[in-house]
Amino acid sequence: MRTLPEALWLRSEKQPDETAYVFLRDGEEPEEALTYRDLHTAARTRAAALEARGLSGHNAVLLHPTGPEFVRALLGCMYARVTGAPVQVPRGRAGLERLRRVADDAGTSTVLTTAAVRQDLLDRFGGLPELAGLALVDSESLADQAADGLPGPGPGPEPGDIALLQYTSGSTEDPRGVMVTHANFLANAAETDELWPCGPDGTVVSWLPHFHDMGMLLGIVIPLWAGIPSYLMAPESFIRRPARRLEAISRFRGTHTAAPSFAYELCARAAAEGKTTKVGDLSHWRLAANAAEPVRWATVRAFAAAFAPHGFRPGAMCPAYGLAENTLKATGSSQDREPAVLWLSRHALREDRVEIVGEETLDATPVAGSGGTVPGTRVRIVDPDTRRPCPPGRIGEIWINGPCVGAGYWDRPEVSEAPFRARVLGADGTPETPGETCLRTGDLGFLHDGELYVTGRLKDVIILRGRNHYPQDIELSAETAVPGLHPNCAAAFAVDDGGAERVVVLVEADGRVLKARQEGELHARIREVIRQDQQLEPDELLVVRRGALPKTSSGKVQRRACRKRYEDGAFAPATLSASTASRQET
Repeated sequence: MRTLPEALWLRSEKQPDETAYVFLRDGEEPEEALTYRDLHTAARTRAAALEARGLSGHNAVLLHPTGPEFVRALLGCMYARVTGAPVQVPRGRAGLERLRRVADDAGTSTVLTTAAVRQDLLDRFGGLPELAGLALVDSESLADQAADGLPGPGPGPEPGDIALLQYTSGSTEDPRGVMVTHANFLANAAETDELWPCGPDGTVVSWLPHFHDMGMLLGIVIPLWAGIPSYLMAPESFIRRPARRLEAISRFRGTHTAAPSFAYELCARAAAEGKTTKVGDLSHWRLAANAAEPVRWATVRAFAAAFAPHGFRPGAMCPAYGLAENTLKATGSSQDREPAVLWLSRHALREDRVEIVGEETLDATPVAGSGGTVPGTRVRIVDPDTRRPCPPGRIGEIWINGPCVGAGYWDRPEVSEAPFRARVLGADGTPETPGETCLRTGDLGFLHDGELYVTGRLKDVIILRGRNHYPQDIELSAETAVPGLHPNCAAAFAVDDGGAERVVVLVEADGRVLKARQEGELHARIREVIRQDQQLEPDELLVVRRGALPKTSSGKVQRRACRKRYEDGAFAPATLSASTASRQET
């Protein structure tokens, strides 16, 4: 197999009637299933229609909710050599603006969607400039056109062809379209299977959005590559009731899943609140990949303890590290041991030094290991200024070399040069390995006993009086300061007032929290915990209403966008009124 269409063709020939994907209504009951034969036929008919419209060799936005049509359209585009750019269905004006920015960046006016989404967009936004000039095409109707006698699609794609434009989430900057080739997809699938073997008895269960890199790879690409079924639910089904994910894993005997740390925290909270009584046996769960945001060690322990009575093995929790620019996974913990953790001196971390404390103390912070690489991919820790390898015990930028690194950002060769074609320099200032290039991730970390430990993001580090403070550590302290605050509800960043940097912390709170505590008490408690944990006094702490902080499609707080909105004076302090309390508590 060289491409995903070839993988589908092979599955349709060798296992045509086996289930490829099952879509769960409300995250619970199977609503529709696709066999490999069904999917192959549907994708080929859509491909024929796309070619007839002259779209081969061009880009198209994929705007589909979770469901079978997204998978059919995605494979149809690949068969027709149309490069798809998945985007979340807009819920409001911000989502509509992102749709327009992606379409413009991809250089396309074609938006493949469903009839229902098309009508909804026209009803809500039909008169807005963001939709002007965009052709909203019902991809399901393309199959009917192909069935009326259109010629079949031509030769399929080559491994070096671009399979997808995976737009970055935009946590630190404007989204950019990573050019992911078919070779990248299959290399990442092969590496993932080598680290976390699927096996013929494997079953994927996923709630992650299809337009996100982890949802795309773990929910769609890897199951197709491995020839195992994938059970998919809409993200909102999980968010509304986190136990649904665990119930589905138990019911359908899921072996492989992935999620960000906050999802495991929501499940652990649900267990503590007695909301997971319907969860059955989890002993067959082999991979619970934990990635896409900082892995919280407290969450790892809480989740393992909460679901041990259900047969969950601590070794199934596998922290990992990856990013869209590397297709997805770069490193991951193996399934044959419990996750690794190092207790590090906070004081040393602020100086970019690694000092292992060895045990939990007041000056120690836990950093979970994200595992190692498989042969073919190499991770280096490099000084971001000198571009030379960091010595042991120093924190530096994470650089990656391997077959999963994408081809660059779409139509941005100058912007792509620095991050995608970086060269590690030797002591004499010349490339250490001539001809070898690396991906600069912008993330900070270090290697210890062959394991990667991620400590923060280069662009988000707050430097005060020569000491480094990592926003995610400050945010964790704020989030855990008061009962009732939610995961990913805080943003910490620095602003320059012209004379010095000031540290600002924004914290979302809903009506329950505001009702339970006086405003002064709430602020004082959050400040106290940040001061104790981080030896840092925020210059300003602002409690805002729930949902006020800009976040990416995967739920990560966009610190850069938060800083801009703060500087624009867009945040108002949260206050409790009768209507606010009623609305936020429902």
